[in-house]
Amino acid sequence: MHKSGSKWLKFGLFTVGLGQSFVFVIVPPLARELGLSEIQASSVFALSAIGWALTSAAWGRASDKYGRRNIAILGLFGYSASLIAMITPLFLVEKNILDLVFLFPLLVFGRMLNGLLGSATRPASFAYVADTSSKDKRTVKFARLESSFLIGTVAGPLIGGFLILISKETPFYIFSFLGLVASVGIYRNIENKPSSVASNQNNSSKVSWKSNTVWPFLFLASISSLCLASLIQTIGFYLFDTFPNIDDLPVVISMTFALLSISTIVSQYLFTDAFPLTNNKLLIYGVLLLCFSYIVMAFYPKISVYYLAIIVNGLGGGLLRPAISSSLSLAQSPEHQGSVAGYLGSVYPIGHILTPILAMPIYAYNPAYLYYFSSFLCFICFLFIMTHAVFKQNN
Repeated sequence: MHKSGSKWLKFGLFTVGLGQSFVFVIVPPLARELGLSEIQASSVFALSAIGWALTSAAWGRASDKYGRRNIAILGLFGYSASLIAMITPLFLVEKNILDLVFLFPLLVFGRMLNGLLGSATRPASFAYVADTSSKDKRTVKFARLESSFLIGTVAGPLIGGFLILISKETPFYIFSFLGLVASVGIYRNIENKPSSVASNQNNSSKVSWKSNTVWPFLFLASISSLCLASLIQTIGFYLFDTFPNIDDLPVVISMTFALLSISTIVSQYLFTDAFPLTNNKLLIYGVLLLCFSYIVMAFYPKISVYYLAIIVNGLGGGLLRPAISSSLSLAQSPEHQGSVAGYLGSVYPIGHILTPILAMPIYAYNPAYLYYFSSFLCFICFLFIMTHAVFKQNN
């Protein structure tokens, strides 16, 4: 039951990855083509990220009380509904059935379904794996969950690119349907149980995000989120600004995203599964690789070197992200697994929220300065990992 349940959770996160990456690729240009501004298009996703950050911790606690299965399924329903709710107004405006004035609020509503409800799947999934895995297997199990989502993000634009030849709506309906399939699989293969320990606890047992076994990991996750979001959101701008004479720049941009995701997946497999490292080493090597990659991007504006830096960045992210999830989980008692998974899910959108405010002005002044800034943040994380006692206790 545990093994088949975990497979369906992985498939669920894979389907979420499909839709997430495809939405980022296709919705902004479609919305702009129909008359929305770039600021309006980006605001749709920023508002959703805020909703995700505000609700993820609550969904983690809810999974402790109402069961991992129910909350994971609720999140997938929210994700599937969000896809339909986003493509429908775009389709109606394009066919002149709906007035343009309604497009922006309806897109915000559609994406907020993902931010408010879709945020439930991730903390419930990670809490379920924490419940059903031994401590020595926790890191590799979490890495496989992360990889499932990342594989989806790589496959989304590729599969969606073929499906969109049928119609612009087809990928949205197919990806939404796959989310519902994952929901059925999870319902049939996972027994819904609240956290056995949490169900016997009162409210005084709740773990706070300010706890010394929680906030250090949230700090690392927040910084890594900001660095990654600022990189992702500026890749297209950077390549157009720095290498304007390269042919087929859109293809180059797509290849860059693919390299980043694939190197992350490879890194997670190699160093958490095939040749496993301790969580402490994963954290240290991860932030050092990220620091190095950003310095290289800033110093050497050559396309071949940029590709190399992107690969190194993916390798570093592949080490860091599962190590943060696993270390945080191992530092907690069983009754707090859902809560801390929710806390972690609530900080990952911070990067997308802060990038327009903090990273974009730095990039506008000088792109290299943004990469220097990211490398500085990663070095701060390295010093933090080396000096804080909590990171040495959970290897």
